Amino acid sequence: MKSLLALLGTYWKVLRRPSVHYSLGFLTLGGFIAGIIFWGGFNTALEATNTEQFCTSCHEMHDNVFVELQDTIHYNNRSGVRATCPDCHVPHQWTDKIARKMQASKEVWGKIFGTINTREKFLDKRRELAEHEWARLKANDSLECRNCHNFDFMDFTRQSKRAAQMHSTALANGEATCIDCHKGIAHKLPDMHGVPGW
Repeated sequence: MKSLLALLGTYWKVLRRPSVHYSLGFLTLGGFIAGIIFWGGFNTALEATNTEQFCTSCHEMHDNVFVELQDTIHYNNRSGVRATCPDCHVPHQWTDKIARKMQASKEVWGKIFGTINTREKFLDKRRELAEHEWARLKANDSLECRNCHNFDFMDFTRQSKRAAQMHSTALANGEATCIDCHKGIAHKLPDMHGVPGW
């Protein structure tokens, strides 16, 4: 017990020992408080950029893909449950969300340089943009889809025969993922000429 108290006393002396102008304890406490402020600001900014209002604040998104979303069941349906842009394009878990936000920095670059700032430019790049998103969803096993559509709770008896067969086989055994069959579920498809199966 005495040795523990002596050890604590030694640590306390180190924490109280002044650096050039401030004690180590003051610097540690100040660093801790600064860390909390930085983390709070970072998380606030992260969440502010994770809203439908933010996503549709530029005309490229508002006038192109957001207009299309409004005609789908993900936007307007009998249950009143509505998916927003981040629900489908940003994972919910923090680490996956950060990775997606880093990928999205390319989209900001495109905004700055006017890559799709007109309807014509958007339509010209539509297939490329869609293929990037499909590849991302394929790579993460349609993680965003599964945030709302839980495979374990699907009632195959209430699905069409074809859907029940696909969900109970290809989806269940990992051979396929949601985006393999549900391209264009919330947005119009690009020209699919030359794509196998279309």
